[in-house]
Order: sequence, then structure tokens, then C-alpha cells
Amino acid sequence: MPEHTPPGKGPLYAAGVALAIAVALPLLVSTYARRDPELAGIPFFFWYQFVLVLVSVVLTSIAYWLVIGHERQRRRAAGLSTGGKDGKDGER
Repeated sequence: MPEHTPPGKGPLYAAGVALAIAVALPLLVSTYARRDPELAGIPFFFWYQFVLVLVSVVLTSIAYWLVIGHERQRRRAAGLSTGGKDGKDGER
């Protein structure tokens, strides 16, 4: 059985940065407190907010998968189940 080393903290830091960006962007009101440019008659404020929602979903998903991958590596290094279906690792 190969020996697994514990994962580093890099993925967790990257997940934290992704979440910080997702939180900080909507707080920068000065970047979107205007009407122009309009998109199909919709003021900038509204369509920019919609784009921020999509960006936040993508960044939160990235953070989720980074943390899940890190947790699987950590559990594998500790000799625990990695949380596969039916509690099995899927490895032989």
C-alpha cells in the first residue's frame, strides 16, 4: 500500500481567496453606481449585479471543489474513508 503524505494548505488558501473576491466585489459600490453603459435598455447597475451573482457562483463552486479535494487527500493520508458512495474509497 503506498504511503500518502498529508496535503499542504495551498488549496485552502486559494479557496479563501476565491471566497474573499466573491464577497468583496459587491461591496465596491463605486464600481457600479451608475446608469451607463446600458445593455438592451437595462442600466449598468442591474446587469452588473446579475453578472456579479454569476461570478460569485463560479468562485464559490471553485472554493467548494478545492476544499473537498483537500479533505479527500487529508482523509486518504490519515487512512480514513474518502467519503465515496456506500462509504467505500473506490480504490483497491
